[in-house]
Amino acid sequence: MFVHFGIKDVIDILLVALLLYNIYKMMKDSGTINIFGGIMAFLAVWIVVTRILDMRLMGAIMDKLISVGVLILVILFQDEIRRFLVELGSHKRWRFFFRLFFPDKKDNSKAQSYIIPLVYACMNMAKTKTGALIVIQKDIALTQYIQTGDIINADVNSRLIENIFFKNSPLHDGAMIIADNRIVAAACILPVSHNNDIPKSLGLRHRSGLGISQESDATAVIVSEETGNISVARNGKLHIKLSGKDLENILSNDSL
Repeated sequence: MFVHFGIKDVIDILLVALLLYNIYKMMKDSGTINIFGGIMAFLAVWIVVTRILDMRLMGAIMDKLISVGVLILVILFQDEIRRFLVELGSHKRWRFFFRLFFPDKKDNSKAQSYIIPLVYACMNMAKTKTGALIVIQKDIALTQYIQTGDIINADVNSRLIENIFFKNSPLHDGAMIIADNRIVAAACILPVSHNNDIPKSLGLRHRSGLGISQESDATAVIVSEETGNISVARNGKLHIKLSGKDLENILSNDSL
């Protein structure tokens, strides 16, 4: 007797695989990959007990644990789930379909006008080994972090950026946040990443930059005070030892 296997079954398998991959990626970025392994092991045991061995009592107990466990996971990973849903709704692949019916009238060159001054300032600060942490807001608002700093609300200017992060400046500690093509605030406090995969040679600026990229869809640019290297944190990943051209390409692609 042959089991009917149609196109719906293929789609079903692909959707489940996609869901598991995104859960794995979300937990890996948040440094809780061991929990993912535990969940997969528990689900495997649950399937064996309830579907294969048909143990009613044990299956009933595990069914209750799963119903409660889903709620616990939602509470524990509410920030990661929120970020995943925002990314799902604002992904560039989805924007293509919106643009077919609602053309984007925004001037893209104007939206990217902050990039050149920012890159120029980062290159100058890298030469003088001036530490800096600059966050570019995207779809997720960073209001709670902006409120922790000093409001500036100025056009993006390379000299202004360099003066803010000058060692004797009262605003050099903390992060600068750029939103809507303007410097919104400086000396802002960001969440610190607890990812153990970060090299110990990288300091608090890198951990803060990675932390904000895990909590939101923002891009963080870091200039190391020790080495003068330029790094970028985005989507929960850290890209280190970048050149000025690399930085410009990353920021340009993010603005599309």
